[in-house]
Amino acid sequence: MKKYKVITAHKSEYPNPITFIKGTLLQIGEKYQANPLWDNWYLCSVADQHDGWVPSQVIQWLSATQGRALQDYTAKELDVCPGEMVQVTRQLNGWAWCIKISNEQHSGWLPQEKLNGF
Repeated sequence: MKKYKVITAHKSEYPNPITFIKGTLLQIGEKYQANPLWDNWYLCSVADQHDGWVPSQVIQWLSATQGRALQDYTAKELDVCPGEMVQVTRQLNGWAWCIKISNEQHSGWLPQEKLNGF
């Protein structure tokens, strides 16, 4: 796993991120379009949860508005401050799944542009 230094603070705007297991049925909504670096994210919903952004790579498309989860997934974002160190374990569509070096109990998604070296 490669280590990166956080260059810009990040605070999640989603305190209750969408989370599901492989095989979960998804209602697929709009495609995210506000940032061209973050391509192929779709607003999805599952029963009894808030909607959340899901990368297309974890969706098995059943129709234009329905899909099935190809793997377990959470949209949890990681709150970080400049100077913190993280390990990146996965990269998808402009975001990286990171684990804080100072506290490995804290992990989540960060925009790659907030990390030195991306």
